[in-house]
Amino acid sequence: MKIVIVGGFGVGKTTLVGSVSEIRPLSTEETMTQAGVGIDDASQVAHKSTTTVAFDFGRITLNAQRVLYLFGAPGQERFWFLWDQLFSGSLGAVVLVDTRRLEDSFYPLDRLEHHRMPFVVAVNRFQDPGPGPGSGSQPSLERVREALSLDSHIPLVECDARSRESSKNVLITLVRHLVGLNDPAALQEAVQ
Repeated sequence: MKIVIVGGFGVGKTTLVGSVSEIRPLSTEETMTQAGVGIDDASQVAHKSTTTVAFDFGRITLNAQRVLYLFGAPGQERFWFLWDQLFSGSLGAVVLVDTRRLEDSFYPLDRLEHHRMPFVVAVNRFQDPGPGPGSGSQPSLERVREALSLDSHIPLVECDARSRESSKNVLITLVRHLVGLNDPAALQEAVQ
């Protein structure tokens, strides 16, 4: 089962894939160079020194018959052309959000809606002493839902992409959402 993780530049997609993968994740992280200056806005991710240039890949075995294949999409606009290929064959997606840059979530949401792909939204929150996700006051989930114009049926959760348990809960939320869309009765049984 293929799942795609999308979101803006530097939001934590590579970190999320790495935190839950049972294998060493395949990563296409490359060192950021002067070539990206003026193209990639790194002002909100000052400590970021690498960037995904194709995709990240991880795997989670659920049982003998079911395996989740995780694909983290690159966040920079110049790599968005890869997204349609990553979406092909996917069951659903996670949109990872940084509340300091909610506008970076508009394109991923638009693309998923265009593809009619089910998704959940995960707000990446973690406490960090310096600039980055988690610093300063953060809006409530209700305010994030309103700012992103999310329908009430789209799951919206908080996470810390560095935490295996937190990232796992995001994926569980997505799987439950997918099951509920396809068979609401099965979802009721699954959560009881």
